Amino acid sequence: MADGIPGVAAVRDSKRTDGPVLVVAAASWTAFIRDLKTGHRP
Repeated sequence: MADGIPGVAAVRDSKRTDGPVLVVAAASWTAFIRDLKTGHRP
């Protein structure tokens, strides 16, 4: 995850620093992590 980009979560493979980046809204990323922690399944 990259810090310092307001309102978004930029995620990449830490082993492939030159690879693609997934950018999602910070609120969506927070909801995704919360659902993982609680075991919520859509």
